[in-house]
Amino acid sequence: MTDFNEQVIGEFRENGGRVSTAGFGDNLVVLHSIGARSGEVRLNPLFALREDDSWLVVGSAAGSPKDPAWVHNLRAHPRIEMEVPGATPGTDEVRTVEVDVTEIDADGSDPSAWTQRWDRFTAASSGFLDYLTTAEGRRFPIFRLTPAS
Repeated sequence: MTDFNEQVIGEFRENGGRVSTAGFGDNLVVLHSIGARSGEVRLNPLFALREDDSWLVVGSAAGSPKDPAWVHNLRAHPRIEMEVPGATPGTDEVRTVEVDVTEIDADGSDPSAWTQRWDRFTAASSGFLDYLTTAEGRRFPIFRLTPAS
């Protein structure tokens, strides 16, 4: 894990899910993805948007032409744990929930579903649009993380 990720995760846990570093605010979650080959848990702090009772995350990798490793891990292990800000805003509570992962328009049959979510990310942060300039045409995968029943 990078020093930056360690700093962000530490701030997230110390401040009840609020992170001022890099402008995350209350829009951060920490995925506990499971390595596709190793089976080891990997911590991934990610910008996330709420959608009903779920969260959305995007595999932008800051505009890299390749998907981040956690994308491959989620596809291989679609049930993981995730740390989220507490249920009570303003408290120092972070909770861990088990979630089921689904990729938005993974098979390309509903591109409007992907576009609708992508538009939400770009509205929340124009930085996502900047990533398109270096991604070499890659469409960033978007995942819905829904509490497991």
